[in-house]
Amino acid sequence: MVSKRHAPIRKRTLLAWGIIAVAAASCSAQDSLATQKELSGELTVPTTLVGQAHTGTIPPNPHASQSGSPSEADSANEAARAYRQALATLATLTALPPSRAFDPQHQFSWPSSNSIFSSFLPNPQGQGPLGSALRIAIKLRHQSWLPRFLTSRVSQEGGRRRNDELRRRAIKVMDLLQHAADLGHAEALFALGKISLLPPTSHFTADPVLAFKSFEAHAALTGNATSQSHLAFFHATGYQGVVSADQAKAQLYYTFAAHGEDKGAQMALGYRYWSGIGVVENCERAVEWYSLAAEQSMERFLSGPPGGRTLPLTATRLSDLAGGVYGPGASVASTGMNGQRPAIKAARARAAGETWEDILEYYIFNADRGETDFAFRLGKIFYHGSIYSAPGGIASGGEGVGRVPRDFERARYYFETIARQVWPSDSGEPRREEGPVGLAAPAAGYLGRMYLRGEGVRMDMKLARLWFERGATYGDKECHNGLGIIWREGLVDGRRDIKKAITHFGVAAGQDLAEAQVNLGKHHYQRGDLKLATTYFEAAMRHGSPFEAFYYLAEIQVMQMKNMPPPLKPGACSIAASFFKVVAERGAWEDDLIRDGEAAWETETLSGKQLAMLRWWIAAERGHEMAQNNIAFVLDQDKSMLRGTRFTSFLPSNDTARLALTQWTRSAAQNNVDALVKVGDYYYHGLGVPDEPAHARWEKAAGYYQSAADTQVSALAMWNLGWMYENGYGVPQDFHLAKRHYDVALETNVEAYLPATLSLFRLHARSLWHTLMGGEGGLSFWGDDDDDIEFTTRGSGRQELDEAPGPEAAGEADEDALPEDDGPWYMGKARDEFNRRMRDAAAPGDDEDPVQWARDRRAAELERDSDLGPEDMFEAALRGGHRGEDDADEFAETMVLVVLCLVVSLLLYIRGRWVERLRREEREQRQRLEQREAPRDEGLFPPPGDPARDDWAVPR
Repeated sequence: MVSKRHAPIRKRTLLAWGIIAVAAASCSAQDSLATQKELSGELTVPTTLVGQAHTGTIPPNPHASQSGSPSEADSANEAARAYRQALATLATLTALPPSRAFDPQHQFSWPSSNSIFSSFLPNPQGQGPLGSALRIAIKLRHQSWLPRFLTSRVSQEGGRRRNDELRRRAIKVMDLLQHAADLGHAEALFALGKISLLPPTSHFTADPVLAFKSFEAHAALTGNATSQSHLAFFHATGYQGVVSADQAKAQLYYTFAAHGEDKGAQMALGYRYWSGIGVVENCERAVEWYSLAAEQSMERFLSGPPGGRTLPLTATRLSDLAGGVYGPGASVASTGMNGQRPAIKAARARAAGETWEDILEYYIFNADRGETDFAFRLGKIFYHGSIYSAPGGIASGGEGVGRVPRDFERARYYFETIARQVWPSDSGEPRREEGPVGLAAPAAGYLGRMYLRGEGVRMDMKLARLWFERGATYGDKECHNGLGIIWREGLVDGRRDIKKAITHFGVAAGQDLAEAQVNLGKHHYQRGDLKLATTYFEAAMRHGSPFEAFYYLAEIQVMQMKNMPPPLKPGACSIAASFFKVVAERGAWEDDLIRDGEAAWETETLSGKQLAMLRWWIAAERGHEMAQNNIAFVLDQDKSMLRGTRFTSFLPSNDTARLALTQWTRSAAQNNVDALVKVGDYYYHGLGVPDEPAHARWEKAAGYYQSAADTQVSALAMWNLGWMYENGYGVPQDFHLAKRHYDVALETNVEAYLPATLSLFRLHARSLWHTLMGGEGGLSFWGDDDDDIEFTTRGSGRQELDEAPGPEAAGEADEDALPEDDGPWYMGKARDEFNRRMRDAAAPGDDEDPVQWARDRRAAELERDSDLGPEDMFEAALRGGHRGEDDADEFAETMVLVVLCLVVSLLLYIRGRWVERLRREEREQRQRLEQREAPRDEGLFPPPGDPARDDWAVPR
């Protein structure tokens, strides 16, 4: 009986042990699979190590092909085996997900497992209070204000063991590569140099000396263009003192590498000829090299799906994230129209404590409860991979400052959610439900583009045409452009119809779509009508085309230069060089040094910042203005971010200042006004400049300030000039010019009100003292100083107030003006224009700030929802009835707060005096008691309590 009673228990125990064994086996399956892949070399090889060695690559060691030497063949096989094993191990390191990337889909991810227990565990992505509690707990783990023993003890211990394991793998990679290189493996030499110079992960240690030797040996053995380009960088900069700076050798290596079709070397040569670095300035040679680099970018772009490869997100200056080189308000980068750039908007959002995680959570929350406009914006964000989309349409891409992981599946989900409200099915005739279309037409444009290009879905040209036709019915410009691409390329059933394509492109171009204007320009360019093609390309540039329009305009300039008279060639050459430069820099799909540097900088580690600086330095030698600005901003002597590293020292270093001044100067030469002012500061303070008298430096500083002031956008440069004229530093002392510069600084930037006003008060006081002491040239107190002097820094581009048309004239001009014809007219264009105007009134614009839009919507919701709740019966009557009293209410609240503060202060004062009085009375009472208890001096008479006191006869 006992054995029968315990039999079910044994069965349950054995079943439990079996389940545990299955769970353990399932958990260890992935690790064993990764180990097998590492040993067999099946993992993906990093393209940065083998993809760039495209020129001059040789087969394995030629000695291995000699059958008469078995030992040499064995060495070649051993080298190849070590190289493959090194790449396989390296793939396991580089395949790790980035630690700082934000993915809203996996923000609350739960460790997936094939174990049977996973179905019984609570899921943080689930609904209900338990899921919400788990999400809150996961968020709390990353809060810095919690005690460390609650958040990081276990994670630190596990992370330390994992880091040790990854470092051992990194050592293994370097040892295997070194072993293969010693055996004569050429590709191992290149990989060794690449990893030593630019470590792919933080587990590797940078070794510039080993990198230089490896690249030198590899270039000597194979003539590889990429290795020669890296050697040129070492000689151009003298990086880490590995070799001394030698511009002649740098020019030689860059030339060899550029002839070997290395794009980076071609860009570096173009920039050196354009700026005269190590060579004599020669614009035509610069155009020659930049055109070759731009051709590579263009070929890469056209090798993508219909419409071209997706453009990389734009880069961001570090100074822009701080409000500019001189901070918000004082920098040109954050004042005027520049204050509306996405980088400045993102800087303000970060300063306000807003993160992209919070923005996306708010968008997702509203989209999931049926808000169509939130859903459409979410689709755009996930499609572009950025909070901010670039102006110019879908093809223009997004801004890198708002980078989030791209998710085509989620983008399609939100777009289909909107579009299915109008077109529920793809079968049969499109059916439209009752009600306005709203955002369904733009959503159809995105869906058609995704099916056209195979983004997140299987490429299907018929479905793409279906969605485009649906949106085009309601005049959507992206849909018309997509239909134009389909008819131009013959993507459906091989049928091409250029007339239909041109008609659709014309409709989209009439709505200022940059990609459609580019397509029309390409059509006329291929037909040889350069004048009309130029018109369309220039219109596309104005409306935000970031790539193709620049390339074709540069090509047109080069063709027209051949027939130009010599005086006109320099201008056309300069335009061609700058446009080719834009194309070469934006088309960085394989070697995006700027973005890789940003990713390394965002790790916020010392090694990450050093790696970011190195990548930016390489890009700066290729002419990237943003990289030059980043290096100068980091190495700025006033606020260096890397003190104590290999780039700077604890004390200001003149070598570092020289490098910063060089980068400031190169950035200023590419029309960065703040950098131009910074160059003047360096000359004024004597940082990084040759030893020379102070007055000579001040004259140069005044020249740089004058150049920045001539742009009429830098109030700081104008203020600096005013101060120098006031004190006579670098320029003759002139109170009139000083006053004029202060006035113009105030007119240029209203945020300069306080410094300009204080400077004017001081200037008038100083001028009065100067006049009283018998000096000449002082300011007049009757306000006629402006009539006696002509200010030369005002350009002809600024319109005077006298010449400005009045309101009546402007109104008459608007009434008499004819609408601009942006394309060929066709039947139904008037209806399309009307639909476009109606749709644009409701559809969000590309230049609208998503963060500010979310703030406005949130504020509107808070205003709509009163304290009694959004469904209160009295809210409709009370809503908006007191909006005109907002200012009065704010003033009344302010006065109440002031009175309360005064009352509290008075009460605190009375309490303090009362407590002080009580303490004083207590102190006096204590003193009286002490005096009363103190023994009196009675001479020979015994004290009280002494028995001898009774022997005395006390007279009464």
